[in-house]
Amino acid sequence: MVTLPVSCFLVRHPAGDLLWDAGMSRTRTDLGEWATPGPSLVDQLSQVGVAPAEVRFLALSHGHWDHSGNAGLFASSKWIVNPLERAAMFDAESRASAAMDDYGALETADTLLITGDHDVFGDGSVVVVQAPGHTPGHSVLLLRLPDAGPILLSGDLWHMAESRTHRRVPTFNTDRAETRTSMDRVEALVTAVGARVIIQHEMADIEGLPRFPEYLG
Repeated sequence: MVTLPVSCFLVRHPAGDLLWDAGMSRTRTDLGEWATPGPSLVDQLSQVGVAPAEVRFLALSHGHWDHSGNAGLFASSKWIVNPLERAAMFDAESRASAAMDDYGALETADTLLITGDHDVFGDGSVVVVQAPGHTPGHSVLLLRLPDAGPILLSGDLWHMAESRTHRRVPTFNTDRAETRTSMDRVEALVTAVGARVIIQHEMADIEGLPRFPEYLG
Protein backbone atom coordinates (compact mmCIF):
# COMPACT_ATOMS: atom_id res chain seq x y z
CA MET A 1 0.00 0.00 0.00
CA VAL A 2 1.18 3.51 -0.81
CA THR A 3 -0.31 6.95 -0.25
CA LEU A 4 -0.67 8.99 -3.44
CA PRO A 5 -1.52 12.68 -3.15
CA VAL A 6 -4.03 14.22 -5.54
CA SER A 7 -2.79 17.65 -6.57
CA CYS A 8 -3.91 20.62 -8.60
CA PHE A 9 -2.24 23.97 -9.18
CA LEU A 10 -3.29 27.60 -9.53
CA VAL A 11 -0.95 29.40 -11.93
CA ARG A 12 -1.12 33.19 -11.55
CA HIS A 13 -0.14 35.46 -14.45
CA PRO A 14 -0.68 39.18 -15.08
CA ALA A 15 -2.99 38.23 -17.95
CA GLY A 16 -5.13 35.91 -15.82
CA ASP A 17 -5.15 32.71 -13.77
CA LEU A 18 -4.90 29.14 -15.03
CA LEU A 19 -6.01 26.09 -13.05
CA TRP A 20 -3.96 22.99 -13.86
CA ASP A 21 -5.91 19.86 -12.96
CA ALA A 22 -8.97 19.99 -10.76
CA GLY A 23 -8.40 17.39 -8.06
CA MET A 24 -10.90 14.89 -6.74
CA SER A 25 -14.62 15.40 -6.27
CA ARG A 26 -15.84 15.71 -2.69
CA THR A 27 -19.29 14.39 -3.62
CA ARG A 28 -18.49 11.16 -5.52
CA THR A 29 -19.68 8.11 -3.56
CA ASP A 30 -18.52 5.39 -5.96
CA LEU A 31 -14.75 5.59 -5.47
CA GLY A 32 -14.45 3.59 -2.24
CA GLU A 33 -13.05 4.45 1.18
CA TRP A 34 -9.47 4.40 -0.13
CA ALA A 35 -10.15 7.62 -2.07
CA THR A 36 -10.24 10.35 0.56
CA PRO A 37 -11.07 13.87 -0.65
CA GLY A 38 -9.09 16.73 0.81
CA PRO A 39 -10.21 20.28 1.60
CA SER A 40 -12.68 21.96 -0.72
CA LEU A 41 -10.94 23.40 -3.78
CA VAL A 42 -13.36 26.34 -3.79
CA ASP A 43 -12.60 27.07 -0.13
CA GLN A 44 -8.87 26.93 -0.79
CA LEU A 45 -9.14 29.33 -3.72
CA SER A 46 -11.15 31.71 -1.55
CA GLN A 47 -8.10 32.02 0.71
CA VAL A 48 -6.37 33.94 -2.08
CA GLY A 49 -9.48 35.81 -3.14
CA VAL A 50 -10.24 33.74 -6.25
CA ALA A 51 -13.68 32.44 -7.21
CA PRO A 52 -14.04 29.70 -9.87
CA ALA A 53 -15.72 32.14 -12.25
CA GLU A 54 -12.62 34.36 -12.11
CA VAL A 55 -10.21 31.68 -13.35
CA ARG A 56 -9.47 32.54 -16.97
CA PHE A 57 -8.11 29.19 -18.20
CA LEU A 58 -8.60 25.54 -17.25
CA ALA A 59 -6.20 22.83 -18.44
CA LEU A 60 -6.35 19.20 -17.33
CA SER A 61 -3.44 16.86 -17.77
CA HIS A 62 -6.12 14.30 -18.63
CA GLY A 63 -9.69 13.38 -17.82
CA HIS A 64 -9.29 10.75 -15.08
CA TRP A 65 -11.38 11.26 -11.94
CA ASP A 66 -8.42 12.30 -9.74
CA HIS A 67 -7.52 15.12 -12.14
CA SER A 68 -10.97 16.30 -13.27
CA GLY A 69 -13.04 15.93 -10.11
CA ASN A 70 -13.91 19.61 -9.73
CA ALA A 71 -13.55 20.62 -13.36
CA GLY A 72 -17.25 21.32 -13.84
CA LEU A 73 -16.97 24.20 -11.38
CA PHE A 74 -14.75 25.99 -13.92
CA ALA A 75 -17.05 25.76 -16.94
CA SER A 76 -16.92 29.55 -17.28
CA SER A 77 -13.15 29.35 -17.89
CA LYS A 78 -11.67 28.73 -21.33
CA TRP A 79 -10.86 25.02 -21.42
CA ILE A 80 -7.59 24.16 -23.15
CA VAL A 81 -7.70 20.53 -24.27
CA ASN A 82 -6.47 18.10 -26.91
CA PRO A 83 -9.42 17.02 -29.11
CA LEU A 84 -8.65 13.32 -28.57
CA GLU A 85 -8.79 13.83 -24.81
CA ARG A 86 -12.04 15.74 -25.04
CA ALA A 87 -13.53 12.98 -27.20
CA ALA A 88 -12.50 10.32 -24.67
CA MET A 89 -14.01 12.33 -21.81
CA PHE A 90 -17.37 12.42 -23.59
CA ASP A 91 -17.47 8.98 -25.17
CA ALA A 92 -20.33 6.57 -24.45
CA GLU A 93 -18.54 4.89 -21.53
CA SER A 94 -17.77 8.21 -19.83
CA ARG A 95 -21.29 9.52 -20.39
CA ALA A 96 -22.67 6.45 -18.61
CA SER A 97 -20.41 6.98 -15.58
CA ALA A 98 -20.34 9.31 -12.58
CA ALA A 99 -17.63 11.31 -14.38
CA MET A 100 -20.33 13.49 -15.91
CA ASP A 101 -21.10 14.80 -12.43
CA ASP A 102 -17.46 15.89 -12.16
CA TYR A 103 -16.87 17.59 -15.50
CA GLY A 104 -19.98 17.29 -17.64
CA ALA A 105 -20.49 21.06 -17.58
CA LEU A 106 -17.33 21.43 -19.68
CA GLU A 107 -19.14 20.07 -22.72
CA THR A 108 -20.56 23.52 -23.45
CA ALA A 109 -17.60 25.53 -22.11
CA ASP A 110 -15.59 27.93 -24.23
CA THR A 111 -12.99 25.46 -25.52
CA LEU A 112 -9.62 25.83 -27.21
CA LEU A 113 -8.69 22.58 -28.99
CA ILE A 114 -4.93 22.08 -29.32
CA THR A 115 -3.03 19.36 -31.18
CA GLY A 116 0.48 20.65 -30.43
CA ASP A 117 2.22 22.37 -27.55
CA HIS A 118 0.42 25.56 -26.54
CA ASP A 119 1.95 28.73 -25.08
CA VAL A 120 -0.96 29.89 -22.92
CA PHE A 121 0.02 33.54 -22.47
CA GLY A 122 2.31 33.93 -25.46
CA ASP A 123 5.42 34.68 -23.42
CA GLY A 124 6.77 31.16 -22.79
CA SER A 125 5.96 31.22 -19.08
CA VAL A 126 3.14 28.65 -19.19
CA VAL A 127 3.21 25.96 -21.88
CA VAL A 128 0.89 22.96 -22.20
CA VAL A 129 3.08 20.18 -23.64
CA GLN A 130 1.55 17.22 -25.44
CA ALA A 131 2.51 13.89 -23.84
CA PRO A 132 -0.03 11.28 -24.96
CA GLY A 133 -0.04 7.63 -24.02
CA HIS A 134 -1.48 7.50 -20.53
CA THR A 135 -4.65 8.74 -22.21
CA PRO A 136 -5.12 9.75 -25.86
CA GLY A 137 -4.55 13.46 -25.26
CA HIS A 138 -2.57 13.51 -22.02
CA SER A 139 -0.38 16.57 -21.45
CA VAL A 140 2.12 18.03 -18.98
CA LEU A 141 2.72 21.66 -18.01
CA LEU A 142 5.98 23.59 -18.28
CA LEU A 143 6.25 26.71 -16.12
CA ARG A 144 9.03 29.26 -16.19
CA LEU A 145 8.82 31.10 -12.86
CA PRO A 146 10.75 34.30 -12.12
CA ASP A 147 12.50 33.00 -8.99
CA ALA A 148 11.96 29.23 -8.89
CA GLY A 149 12.89 28.80 -12.54
CA PRO A 150 11.55 26.07 -14.86
CA ILE A 151 9.04 23.65 -13.31
CA LEU A 152 7.52 20.63 -15.07
CA LEU A 153 4.19 19.35 -13.72
CA SER A 154 4.01 15.79 -14.96
CA GLY A 155 0.31 14.89 -14.83
CA ASP A 156 0.33 11.08 -14.92
CA LEU A 157 3.27 10.64 -17.28
CA TRP A 158 4.81 9.08 -14.17
CA HIS A 159 2.92 8.16 -11.01
CA MET A 160 5.92 7.85 -8.67
CA ALA A 161 9.63 8.64 -8.74
CA GLU A 162 10.49 4.99 -9.34
CA SER A 163 8.16 5.00 -12.36
CA ARG A 164 10.34 7.69 -13.90
CA THR A 165 13.59 5.98 -12.96
CA HIS A 166 12.57 2.65 -14.47
CA ARG A 167 10.36 4.06 -17.28
CA ARG A 168 7.43 1.99 -16.08
CA VAL A 169 4.20 2.09 -18.06
CA PRO A 170 0.95 1.19 -16.26
CA THR A 171 -1.06 -1.59 -17.86
CA PHE A 172 -4.10 0.70 -18.04
CA ASN A 173 -2.39 3.29 -20.26
CA THR A 174 -4.05 3.63 -23.65
CA ASP A 175 -0.82 3.22 -25.64
CA ARG A 176 2.43 1.81 -24.26
CA ALA A 177 4.67 2.83 -27.17
CA GLU A 178 3.20 6.33 -27.25
CA THR A 179 3.81 6.65 -23.50
CA ARG A 180 7.48 5.75 -23.93
CA THR A 181 7.82 8.27 -26.76
CA SER A 182 6.26 10.95 -24.55
CA MET A 183 8.60 10.06 -21.69
CA ASP A 184 11.60 10.49 -23.98
CA ARG A 185 10.33 13.80 -25.35
CA VAL A 186 9.57 15.24 -21.92
CA GLU A 187 12.91 14.07 -20.49
CA ALA A 188 14.66 15.83 -23.38
CA LEU A 189 12.68 18.99 -22.65
CA VAL A 190 13.49 18.78 -18.93
CA THR A 191 17.20 18.47 -19.74
CA ALA A 192 17.13 21.27 -22.30
CA VAL A 193 15.53 23.83 -19.99
CA GLY A 194 16.88 22.51 -16.68
CA ALA A 195 13.42 22.01 -15.22
CA ARG A 196 12.56 20.73 -11.77
CA VAL A 197 10.10 17.86 -12.24
CA ILE A 198 7.09 17.63 -9.93
CA ILE A 199 5.54 14.17 -10.18
CA GLN A 200 2.01 14.97 -9.15
CA HIS A 201 1.30 11.71 -7.28
CA GLU A 202 4.75 11.51 -5.65
CA MET A 203 4.38 12.48 -2.00
CA ALA A 204 7.97 13.68 -1.63
CA ASP A 205 7.58 16.03 -4.60
CA ILE A 206 4.32 17.52 -3.31
CA GLU A 207 5.59 17.86 0.24
CA GLY A 208 8.64 19.65 -1.16
CA LEU A 209 6.42 22.47 -2.42
CA PRO A 210 5.19 25.40 -0.31
CA ARG A 211 1.95 24.61 1.48
CA PHE A 212 -1.01 26.49 0.01
CA PRO A 213 -1.61 29.46 0.20
CA GLU A 214 2.18 29.86 0.12
CA TYR A 215 3.59 29.52 -3.39
CA LEU A 216 6.54 29.20 -5.72
CA GLY A 217 7.30 32.51 -7.42
